[in-house]
Amino acid sequence: MISLRSMLALVASTALALVPVSSFAGSAGPIDQGIGPRVGFSSSPDQFVFGGQGTFGPIVENLTFDPSLEFGFGDHTTTVEGNFDLHYHFRLKDTNWTPYAGAGASIANYSHDNNFPENDHNDTVAGGSLILGAGAPTPSGNRFFGEIKFGLGDVPSFKFMVGWNFKI
Repeated sequence: MISLRSMLALVASTALALVPVSSFAGSAGPIDQGIGPRVGFSSSPDQFVFGGQGTFGPIVENLTFDPSLEFGFGDHTTTVEGNFDLHYHFRLKDTNWTPYAGAGASIANYSHDNNFPENDHNDTVAGGSLILGAGAPTPSGNRFFGEIKFGLGDVPSFKFMVGWNFKI
């Protein structure tokens, strides 16, 4: 199992490595702060996942802090997971879509139901993730996004999520 200190060092170094040497020219405008729902699925465990997230920043140019809280159901397991992600938003010319790459740290609690109460158990684990996604503004000024997360450590190995951020 990866220690929390090693995981945080990996997340920090990955986030810094994602910052490109040259920036992209673009017309997408700033990333607005917002909060909203997210929904999707994960594998290992295979679950339906829903929750909420926020986008705060920028911390530095094009880098936002995007924490989320997710609940997963399925595969005889209930999951509650807190994610602490950083997203670097790339500016592309002549499009409103803003792709992003990121990394994050996660803490997850798994409640396993094995159909026999004496075999049920809970686990709390830490891990990390690498993230690829894209967002686009809506006509109302909010933001739609979709992302893929690749888990590191004992968190779900893969997630596909879509969501909506309402400006705050």
